Amino acid sequence: MKNIKICGLSTEAAIDTAIDAGATHIGLVHFPKSPRHVSLERAAELRRYAADRIKTVLLLVNADAHLTGLAITKVKPDIIQFHGSETPAWLRAIRDKTRLGVWKAVGLRDAGTLERSARYHDAADLLLFDAPAKALPGGTGASFDWSLLADHQHKVDWGLAGGLTPDTVGEALAATNASLVDVSSGVESAPGVKDMDKIRAFCQAVREFDRH
Repeated sequence: MKNIKICGLSTEAAIDTAIDAGATHIGLVHFPKSPRHVSLERAAELRRYAADRIKTVLLLVNADAHLTGLAITKVKPDIIQFHGSETPAWLRAIRDKTRLGVWKAVGLRDAGTLERSARYHDAADLLLFDAPAKALPGGTGASFDWSLLADHQHKVDWGLAGGLTPDTVGEALAATNASLVDVSSGVESAPGVKDMDKIRAFCQAVREFDRH
């Protein structure tokens, strides 16, 4: 059964909907430039609300050591997702010190980018392949060429993000057989505003793929 992450949540209602719809992970974004940004205090509230009902992922972008430590202490996530230019050495240090799950988002431009992502194999628990960063690193609704992933021999767990919607996620899974799909803007009515019906439809589309 495929894992489903609904990212960029900011309300308790969206958390409840994601859980009820069958998602396995929620994402909380702490990055002020993002329309999905939540303060660490708010992220901590949402994390406590979700409790052990679903895995909570905290997304950071090029956060320094102080902010990273503060975020982990306040929010107490299950997983840290790094979405910037963080190095493998930095990821290893965080994983070794915190024992949390560590994910790394990779903007996939071409086959060369895919090969270069191998440097994270012993540093991250999961690589999340996303559309290349533009003004914002993720959550832009942009997709990429899924065929880049089709026959690649992956050496670490991986997931698919970037431009996924309830209408396209089945096709994306058929093309890549990703073990996890991550959606944000594809289940919104406006930037940062989650649409409960779209969250349900997205999860339903993934579960339909699982059944068939």
